[in-house]
Amino acid sequence: MVIAGIHSPNQAPGFEIAEQTLKCLKDHMPDNVPGACFLSGGQNDIDATKHLSIMNKIKDFDINLSFSYGRALQQSALMAWGGKDENVTEAQQAFRHRAYMNSLATKGEWSEDLEK
Repeated sequence: MVIAGIHSPNQAPGFEIAEQTLKCLKDHMPDNVPGACFLSGGQNDIDATKHLSIMNKIKDFDINLSFSYGRALQQSALMAWGGKDENVTEAQQAFRHRAYMNSLATKGEWSEDLEK
């Protein structure tokens, strides 16, 4: 995704990130490439999901956009778990929720209202 560095004072809004990323893909990706998977690139879990969803809502060309997130998919589960056996169920629920939110984002159906 086309995003500013984490320490940049100029952080673009989600719609602009989505627009610029799609422009880059449309201008430079060969037509016969069927899709692109994004890394979270240091974005937090909500922002990574939001940007993916916006791109899938506004894209105007035939391409599958999905995710290959590490931290943005696992962070909430790791925080819920905290290394304690008694938190495993809560961690699993957090991971399942995050995976579901990103699944919705691949269809452009995610919204902040769906977050816990």
